[in-house]
Amino acid sequence: MAEAIAELEKIVSDELGKSASSWADAPLRAEQVENELAGDLPSWYLQMRDEAWRTFIAAPVPSRRDEAWRFANLKLTKFSGLQLAQTLEAGQAQALVERSVAGEKSAARLVFVNNALVSSEISDLPEGVICLPMNEALIQHGEKVREFFMQEEAQLGGKKFAALHGSGTLSGVFVHVPAGVELVGPVEVFHWMGGAERVILPHTLIVSGEGSTVSVIDHYQSIDEDAAALSIGMTDIVAGKNSKVNYVALQRLSRSDRQVQMGSTLVGEDAAVKTALINLGAAWVRNENISRMMASGARSDMLALNLAAANDEVDQRTLQLHEVENTQSDLFYKNALYDQAKTIFDGLIVVEKGAHHTDAFQTCRNLLNSDEAEANSMPGLQIDADQVRCSHGSTAGPIDPDQLFYCSTRGITEQAARQLISFGFLHEVIDRLDGDEIKEVVNRELEKAFKVVSE
Repeated sequence: MAEAIAELEKIVSDELGKSASSWADAPLRAEQVENELAGDLPSWYLQMRDEAWRTFIAAPVPSRRDEAWRFANLKLTKFSGLQLAQTLEAGQAQALVERSVAGEKSAARLVFVNNALVSSEISDLPEGVICLPMNEALIQHGEKVREFFMQEEAQLGGKKFAALHGSGTLSGVFVHVPAGVELVGPVEVFHWMGGAERVILPHTLIVSGEGSTVSVIDHYQSIDEDAAALSIGMTDIVAGKNSKVNYVALQRLSRSDRQVQMGSTLVGEDAAVKTALINLGAAWVRNENISRMMASGARSDMLALNLAAANDEVDQRTLQLHEVENTQSDLFYKNALYDQAKTIFDGLIVVEKGAHHTDAFQTCRNLLNSDEAEANSMPGLQIDADQVRCSHGSTAGPIDPDQLFYCSTRGITEQAARQLISFGFLHEVIDRLDGDEIKEVVNRELEKAFKVVSE
């Protein structure tokens, strides 16, 4: 063990050379090495992790000169002092399992606490379906994972975060649905995190075969309220011909925690993928999502619902990439802001040469419930094809005074009226989700979040 850590120290020392960078992140890497040696993980994966660690050390931290970090609070991007989240005692972990409430029709429920799998409930799945924790999937289905795992480059500014994630993915799930199979009910995965400057690194990999259907919900929740932990999560979605994938990342972290969530979606011929980012907490959220329409008939719906209060910052960067003709994408983001909360949206639609008959839309709407709330939007288009329908737009403004007056005439206080109107404003995103089970889960968590905001 000591020799392995010494070798890694030498590798990183060579990378750093005589720069001013420190070895402050060594404890984090040492813990990762210990986990590597404890398992029977494939050699290609261990090599990928070592390469990712070297990339992390060499990659610069975000700076004001980076357009991809425009308007962002760079004080929240710190890396020094991070350590892997600590395993909890069995009794504490079991209490969190009991709080991990999944829908009645869920196909599976997996619960991770500080990176460690503590519960796995999987119903009788159709033949050929793989639904496993990532570490088990790497051992049992290594070549299938290898084909799709982290194959897309981080293009939207989060290269350093992606490299740190790749250097030590310790939790998450691999869901593979073969051709012609419909998975009834969503796979629900709970990620609990806690501990000052502790980090979890969950990864979700979803692969759908031709004509298949699958839904997955990732829940992110805090063990305690004041720990200031960090989640760096990634999602890879690969949708085969004529398949349908629904994915929801539902974040209800405490307002002392931070989250980075990065997603890559590859949409095949006549396939449809719907992704939704539901952010209802955390002091700082950074979402980066790329959706590639790679074959004729591909469609991607990118949804987001953000309820931000106090001094929250929600920073979202997106890319809708149309690579061939006859493809569609529709991005629809909605933000309700309170207090001194801040949102950033930077989205780009790219229609590549020859990608004729593309339909692509991009909408970001902000509802400001405070004079101190701030919304920044930077939508964009880059079109190199003919016969396309593309549009983008962004709005920001307060609640219509007439709506507040209407509520007051019916005995509704201003605070209650704002909550009611904001709820309806955000609910338009929920209405676009597929499946009553998913809508019910998101609606339940949104109601809880509004109770906290109104306190």
